[in-house]
Amino acid sequence: MSAVLLLLVSSGFGYEWYASRQAKADYPPPGRLIDAGGYKLHINKIGSGSPTILLEAASGETSLSWKDIPKELAKSATVVSYDRGGFAWSEQATTPRTGPNIVRELHTALKNEGIQGPYLLVGHSLGGVYSRLFAQTYTEEVAGLVLVDAKPEDDDTRTAPILAEEHFQKPTPSAFVSKLLKQSGIMRIFQDSLLEGLVKESDRPEFINVIAQPKYFDAVEEEGESVPQLANLVRGHQLGALPIRVIARGLIPPENARSGLSAEAGKRIEEIWQEGQREMLRLSTDSKLIIARNSGHYIIHDEPGLVIKVIQDLIQEIAERTPNRP
Repeated sequence: MSAVLLLLVSSGFGYEWYASRQAKADYPPPGRLIDAGGYKLHINKIGSGSPTILLEAASGETSLSWKDIPKELAKSATVVSYDRGGFAWSEQATTPRTGPNIVRELHTALKNEGIQGPYLLVGHSLGGVYSRLFAQTYTEEVAGLVLVDAKPEDDDTRTAPILAEEHFQKPTPSAFVSKLLKQSGIMRIFQDSLLEGLVKESDRPEFINVIAQPKYFDAVEEEGESVPQLANLVRGHQLGALPIRVIARGLIPPENARSGLSAEAGKRIEEIWQEGQREMLRLSTDSKLIIARNSGHYIIHDEPGLVIKVIQDLIQEIAERTPNRP
C-alpha cells in the first residue's frame, strides 16, 4: 500500500515538473526582463507618448489582471504594465518585499529600460498604496495618480475590531501549503475545485501555468506581512497639487456575504472602505471622486471603459496645463 502511495505522489510531482517546463515554452513573457538591481523584473511597454502610464496591480495580481486596458490606452499613450518581484514572469526578488524595495526596484528597472517620466500612476487596490509611495518618493517624476478602489491606509486597523467581534479568520492557505499543492500536481489536476471562487475559469490556464509558482506564493505572503509598514509610510503624506482621481466601487462586493460575515458587519466594513476612498481626496488639492456604479472591487474588469476614460481625461487635463515647449 505504501509503495502505491509513494508511486502516486512521485507521479504527481513528475507530472507537475513536466507540465511547468512545457508552460515556459507555451507562455512566453509578452515584455522584457529588465535588471532591477540584483534580479530582473518583467516590464511590458507598449504604445508611445507622454506621460507614461504606469500600471500597478493589486495584491496577488499580475500584469495580466489589466486584460485589454493597456492595449486600449496604448492607442494614444505609452503604457507600462509589470510584475512585482516573484510574480508571473519576474524573477524572485533578492530583497524583502517591503514597499520601499518594491518602489525602488521598479524605478531602477524603468531607468535601465530607458522608460522616462513623467509617469501617470494607476494603482488598483494594494497597487494604489504602492503607487502613492512611488509618487511621494519620486515626486518630480510623477504627473498624476489614478487610484482604482485603492486600499485605504487605515482600513485594516479600522475593520480589525469588527472582524474580531465576528471571530473571522480569512481562509488563506500559507505559502508552504500552496507551494506543496502546486508542486505535487494537485492544484493543476483539481484546479476547478481548488480555485473555485478564487480564480475565474477563463483565467485558470494562465494562473496555473504562469502565476502559480513557488516564488509567487512566497512573494504574496511576504507582501501581505509588510502591509502595516507600507500603510505607515503613506499615512498623513500629502502630495500637494498633484492631479489625483479616485475611482471607487459602487457595488458591495459579494465576498462580504460569502465570507460568513453577518450582514451588519459587512455593511460596517463597506462603510469604512467607502469613507477611506473619500479620505484619499485629501491627498491633493486637485482631486476628484468617480463612482463606478456598476462595479465591485475589480472595477478594471467590471467597467474597464470607465477606467480608460478617467485616465485619458486626466492626460488631457495635464496636457492643457503644461506650457508648450519650443
